Amino acid sequence: MEIASPITGTAVALEQVPDPAFSEKHMGEGIAIEPSEGKVFAPFDGVIAHVMNKSKHAVILEHETGVQMLVHIGINTVGLKGEGFTAYVNSGDTVTAGQLLIEFDMEAIQAAGLPLITPVLIPNGNEKIEQVMPTTTGPVQANGEALIVVKFTEPQ
Repeated sequence: MEIASPITGTAVALEQVPDPAFSEKHMGEGIAIEPSEGKVFAPFDGVIAHVMNKSKHAVILEHETGVQMLVHIGINTVGLKGEGFTAYVNSGDTVTAGQLLIEFDMEAIQAAGLPLITPVLIPNGNEKIEQVMPTTTGPVQANGEALIVVKFTEPQ
């Protein structure tokens, strides 16, 4: 399964995220994006498994195969309590690839002294997944080429 980038910006290794929960891959495997645009799009058709209702800084999207993808906008942004974030979806919503999920004010996040780097991960714990492989670093376009490839233990 190929997953496109949910954000336009520059893809970097997860190890560059200044938070050990992400950089040491405690939460899952993936990649991080330094955003150049404050928008998160659905990279595949799916269901919103969870959107952080008050803070709106993170969203989990679930594919029909059961694969979940977490997009965590910035680091320590939960402390902004939703200021600078606009969510266009709620938990349980069905979405299509390319749909705008969340907008975020990059300047407000930076003004608060918080990193904009955004982890994009496949959370740990899905037994159907054999391997999660980031495919590229450097410039990425939302809904462009594959950012992450997921290999399954059995054909899907």
